[in-house]
This record gives sequence, C-alpha cells and structure tokens, in this order.
Amino acid sequence: MKNKTISFKNSKGVLLSGKLEVPANQHPIAYALFAHCFTCNKNLTPVRNISRALTLQGFGVIRFDFTGLGQSEGEFVDTNFSSNIQDLEDVANYMALELEAPKLIIGHSLGGAAAIYAATKIHSVDAVATIGAPSSPQHVQHLFKSGLEEIEANGKAMVDIGGRPFAIAKQFIEDLSSKNMSAIVKSLRKPLLILHSPQDTTVGIKNAAEIYAEAMHPKSFVSLDGADHLLSDKEDSAYVGNLIAQWASRYIKKEDKKKLSTSKQVVVQIGNESLTTSILAAGHPLIADEPESVGGNNFGPAPYDLLLSSLGACTAMTLRLYADLKKWDLKEVIVHLTHGKDYRKDCMECDEKKSKIDHITKNIELIGDLDEAQKKRLLEIADKCPVHKTLHQSVVVTSNLVVS
Repeated sequence: MKNKTISFKNSKGVLLSGKLEVPANQHPIAYALFAHCFTCNKNLTPVRNISRALTLQGFGVIRFDFTGLGQSEGEFVDTNFSSNIQDLEDVANYMALELEAPKLIIGHSLGGAAAIYAATKIHSVDAVATIGAPSSPQHVQHLFKSGLEEIEANGKAMVDIGGRPFAIAKQFIEDLSSKNMSAIVKSLRKPLLILHSPQDTTVGIKNAAEIYAEAMHPKSFVSLDGADHLLSDKEDSAYVGNLIAQWASRYIKKEDKKKLSTSKQVVVQIGNESLTTSILAAGHPLIADEPESVGGNNFGPAPYDLLLSSLGACTAMTLRLYADLKKWDLKEVIVHLTHGKDYRKDCMECDEKKSKIDHITKNIELIGDLDEAQKKRLLEIADKCPVHKTLHQSVVVTSNLVVS
C-alpha cells in the first residue's frame, strides 16, 4: 500500500487535508471517497483500517478532514451538515481532476448520512456504503442536548462531544432540521450497503431499518453483531473494509481489459502509460516493472529481478530433487542472489579489459543434518540446474514480427 498526504481547496477557498492510499502493486480498480464520523477525523484508527482493507483489495481511497476538523483549515462553528455535503462534492471534483472520479462513497455515522446526500449529486458514484448512519441528520442533536437552550438563547454554545469541546452555532441546528433524509434515500437509486451494529448505543439499530425501508433496490443490510459505534475493535473495522470491497466489486463499472492469451510458453504485454508490464507465464499472471525513479510504478519486480528469481527457483528445486533422490536430510534451501557488472580480470581479451561482464552471485543456505561432503556435493549440483546451464551457454534469441 502506498499513501501520501494531499491538500486542496474547497469551493469556499478553505484548504482541506486528506490522505490518498493506493494499492502497492497495481493501478486502482476504482477510487473510493470516505466520509468520517461527526467531529472525528481522517486518522481515526477504524477509518485507517477500513481504508487499508479496501486498498489491499485493489481500491484507491481518499479520506479527508471536513472543514474545521483534523488538519483541515476553517472554523468548525461555521460549518453544518450542508457544508459537509459540499466538502464531499468538492473532494470528488478534486479526484476527477487529479486522479479519477470516485465510484464508491463510504460514510461513517453522520458521515454516512452525508455520503447518501452527496451520492445523489456526484454522478460518478456507482455504489454507496454507510456504517452506523442515522436515518435523520437531526439525530446528532442528542450529543449536545444540554446546550440547546444556550444555543437558542445566545446563537451558539460550547458543548462537550466525546470529551472534546466544540462550538455549535444555531445555524447548525437549523440546517439539520431542514434536511429530509427520507426523500433523499428514496431518490438515491444507487446500490446501497447498510452496515450497523445491533449493540450500537450511539445510533440505534432502528436507524438502519428506517434507511433500508426507504431505499430502493438493490439494497443490502449487514449486521455488525458485537461491534460498537466507532468500530474500535480492529477486527470489526477490517471486516467492514473487506466486506465493502467485496460488495462494491459487484456494482463498480470496471474497464474491460482483454485477458492475455498465447499458444507459446509466455506472453508479455505493455501499454503506453508506463513501464508496468503484464506477463502470462504458463497460465500464471505476473507483473514486471521498474522503480518510480526510472519511470515505472514499482508494481512488480524488474526484469533482472525476475531473471534472478528464475535462477534461484531452479537452483532450489534442483537441490530438493537431488537430496530426495539421495535420501539426504535436507530440510530447507534458501538461495540469495545478486546481479551486477564487473570488469574483466583475465588478459585473454586485453583489448577489451575495460569492458564489463554480467556477474551473478548465489549464496546458498542448506538447512538439515548434512555432513561436509554432502554440502560440498550439493554446492556442485547447484551449478547444474537447467537455468544455470542455459545462462552459461550461447543462447540464440530470434525476434519475429506478428502481423495482426
């Protein structure tokens, strides 16, 4: 998994802070946009766990801090539910310009309600997933019920939410009251996954039932039995991430890619975007690449790494077969390989003594109850593996142009 911190301005000019995570060994199959819970931030452990699970299954994920929270600029007291929705739209626009428009949107708690609203406006979104979401945004008012009278009287008040002080303004309450969640859910008409715990004491399970009842098919509900509202148990958040990835893959519209096929032993394909190369070797898919420093994506081993892998595998297999034939107690073989270019040392070709030759070093670990004579013989056999022999022979490679 690769990740980097990103920042971008929303439609009001406020600088938002986000985190982009992408798979380590492939281009994302699609991008997901994550909306965190009320007064939370992008670095909450469950948010990171869910994002990581999605990334491991091929998704790119952007998680960000809403205005006035985490590392994003702006004042929380000036925000409301509508501004959260607008932030989501702004991040989606940023993704469309800089990466790829999001096809999946995920929201936790009040972020789930915001994700549903935003999904009706972000046309690229093919699927929506909510976690512990309220069926009405007004639900969060119970978190600062003790300050409602002061808010009504003075226009704002400091309230304690999760052990932290937040300034809540009257316009925040009025904005929540103006939202008709039922109508929005009915108008969504996109695949919806509702995840909720029956033991959620912050947002009761009846909220999930109400969202499910209003939503159109296709819709799905998954009970997160035993989980708390924040998914503080790592197993719960990882489960949620894996489940969302599996569910979304059914609805995400992916680009159809022609599968590699050949009547030969191996076929290799590269496009015109980078050095990332697809390989089909005896029916097994592989990826070759180069480091980012030389123009690759570092999604897979470089060609020389694959060459060393082939030699190492052949060496290990040959030693395994020989030891089995001799019934020697060889429990394990580990082959360490390096490749480089060294200057010629002999003077048989003195006119070319400044030229370099390829040099491969194999350091072999033999684990088992073996005497010195057996180890010496195995070291000799290591140089007799077929790939080793091929590398020491004159190999003829013929290139033919295939006319399509």
